[in-house]
Amino acid sequence: MHTPSADTAWVHRAIHRIEADYQRSADTHLLALELPGLARHGIDLYLKDESTHPSGSLKHRLARSLFLYALSNGWLHPGSTVVEASSGSTAVSEAYFARLIGLPFVAVMPRSTSAEKVAQIEFHGGHCHLVDNASLVYDEAMAVARRTGGHYMDQFTYAERATDWRGSNNIAESLFSQMSRERHPVPRWIVVGAGTGGTSATIGRYLRYQRHATQLCVADPEGSVFAAYHASGDASLTAPGSRIEGIGRPRVEPSFIRTVVDRLVPVSDGLSLAAMRVLSRRLGRRVGPSTGTNFAVMVDLARQMQKAGQTGSIASLLCDSGERYLPTYHNSAWTEARFGDCQAGEAALEAGLD
Repeated sequence: MHTPSADTAWVHRAIHRIEADYQRSADTHLLALELPGLARHGIDLYLKDESTHPSGSLKHRLARSLFLYALSNGWLHPGSTVVEASSGSTAVSEAYFARLIGLPFVAVMPRSTSAEKVAQIEFHGGHCHLVDNASLVYDEAMAVARRTGGHYMDQFTYAERATDWRGSNNIAESLFSQMSRERHPVPRWIVVGAGTGGTSATIGRYLRYQRHATQLCVADPEGSVFAAYHASGDASLTAPGSRIEGIGRPRVEPSFIRTVVDRLVPVSDGLSLAAMRVLSRRLGRRVGPSTGTNFAVMVDLARQMQKAGQTGSIASLLCDSGERYLPTYHNSAWTEARFGDCQAGEAALEAGLD
C-alpha cells in the first residue's frame, strides 16, 4: 500500500480544513430590495449579500478558491509564506485562510492603506509589508515570496481560473438557485464590479454555459482602465486608478475577460457614494462603496427597462459591510474633502426610485 509523503499528507489535511470551514458556512442570503416604485412596473432588484462570509466580503470566495488551487497545484507546503499584492478585502480573506491551515501570510500594500484595513489583516494573523507606491506592489510581492521561499498567490492572474465557472455551487449557480421561486427567476441583468475580474469571468462564463438569456453588466468606477479596455481591446492601456476601494484597476489585469461582458457602464465617484448612502438607508444597514457602484448601475438599467416597457429582474452583489468604512466612505467630512458634496446625487436617486 502506497503511503503518502509528509508533504502530501499535509496538503490533504489543509484541503480538509478548508472544506470543513466551507461546510460550516451557510450560503449567503439573497436580499429582495423593497422598491415599490419599480415593482409597480414589474421590475425587481436583488442583492446577494456577500458580507456574511466569515472574513466579511465577496473576496472570501476568491481566497478559498485561490488556496485550493495553490494546494492542488503543489505550490504550498508546510511552513510556506503566503504572499499577496492587495490592500483590500482579498488580503483580509487570504489572511483568514492562511491562519486556518497554519501558514504565515504577508500582504504587500501601499503605505497609504488605511489603519483599519491593516488592523483587519493583522487580526487574522497576517503581516503588512508597505511600499511607497501602489504600482510597486506586484514586483515587491514576487520579491517577498522569493526571499521567504514562499508563494505569491497573484490574485490578478489566477482569479479567473481558480473557480469552477460551470457550477460546483459557485456564486452564479447559487444566485440562480435562490432566484428560482421569484416572479422573474431568470434575471434580465446581473451587475458586478471588477477588480481582478474573477467574479465577472465566473458569472459571464456560467451564463453562456447554462444558455441563460441573462446579460452581464460590469459597473466600472471613475479612474479605472476597464471601460476603455472593454471598448478597445487594447490590453496595454493604463489609467489613474479607482478611488472606490475594491474595484477598478490602473492596468488591465489578466483575469478580466472582456469577451464575457455584455455591457460596461462607467460610474462617477460622486454617484457611487450617493448610491451607497441611498442603498444604506433603504436597507437599514451600511454597505460599502463598491456596492454603491453596483447599485447605481442597477437603478440606471431599471430606468431603461421601464422606459422600454420591459419587465424582469436585476441582480447584483452586496460586496461587503459599510462598517469597514466608518472612518472613510461613511464619514461625511472625509468624503466631502475628497469627492465633494454628493447630496444632489442622492436626491436624484431617491426621486428615481420613488
